[in-house]
Amino acid sequence: MNKINYQLGLDRIIENIIEEGSTPSLLMHCCCAPCSSYCLSYLSDYFNITVFYYNPNISPKEEYYKRAGEVERLIGQIPLTNKVNFEAGDYEPEKFKEISNGLEDAPEGGERCFKCYELRQRAAADYALKHGFDYFTTTLSISPHKNAQKLNEIGIKLEKEYNIKYLVSDFKKKGGYQQSIKLSKEYNLYRQNYCGCVYSQKRDI
Repeated sequence: MNKINYQLGLDRIIENIIEEGSTPSLLMHCCCAPCSSYCLSYLSDYFNITVFYYNPNISPKEEYYKRAGEVERLIGQIPLTNKVNFEAGDYEPEKFKEISNGLEDAPEGGERCFKCYELRQRAAADYALKHGFDYFTTTLSISPHKNAQKLNEIGIKLEKEYNIKYLVSDFKKKGGYQQSIKLSKEYNLYRQNYCGCVYSQKRDI
C-alpha cells in the first residue's frame, strides 16, 4: 500500500483557512513540550489552539506531571500568533494497563503502540466534541519513531465516529522534527529519552 502524504493534506486545509479568512478552534493533543514546540509555532498562525495533555501511558507519575509542567511553561514563554490555552486530562494509568493487557511483550512501534495512539486520540476527540472545537489533532506524528500513517488512519476513523474534523498531519515533514530539537534547546525544555510507558524506557523518542 502506498503511503499517503498527510503533510500535503494539512497544507490544503491551511490554504482553505487562509482563503476563508477564518481562525478555527483546534484541540491539539500533546505528549510533551519538545513535540509541542514546533507544532505550536507552526499552527498558532492559523488556529485558536487548546493544548490537551492526556497521556495515561506515561510512567511513573512524577514523569507525567513533570512533562505537563514543561508544556505549560512552554506555552507561557514561546511567542505565538494566537492565544493558546492548556487543558490537562486526568491521569489514568489503569486505562493504559488495560489496553496493554496481553501485549506487554509486543515490539516497540507495534500493536500495543497503536492501541495507545487510539486511547489518547479518542480522549481528544471526545473532549473536542463535548467542548465545541472545530478540529482535533495530535503532536505525535512529529516523532520519527511514531507511525504517522497509523496515527492519521486512527484520527480519520475517529472523525467519522465523533463527527468532528481531524486535522491530518505529519509534523516531522518540512524539517519539523529538527525544528523541535532547536526550540527545545532554545527554551531549555526537559527532553525525556523514552516515549513514556514502562516498555519504552530504553528507547529514544
